[in-house]
Amino acid sequence: MSKLKVVQVGNSLGVILPKATALHLRVAKGDALNCVQTQGGVELSPFDPGFEKKMAVARRVMRRYRNALRELAK
Repeated sequence: MSKLKVVQVGNSLGVILPKATALHLRVAKGDALNCVQTQGGVELSPFDPGFEKKMAVARRVMRRYRNALRELAK
């Protein structure tokens, strides 16, 4: 666990991530983090559950239309 510092960013507030935490999360400047409220507090994660749902649909479509997509790729 590491302490995060809250700073003023314009009219909003921001959080400064220590270098070790940013490396652990594999995030860099400009990346988005998802904030989820849990029973134990707040969880920050670079994982986007909405993106995973979209990718699951895309995988099903690619599997179903594999031959057509192969022909289109030529």
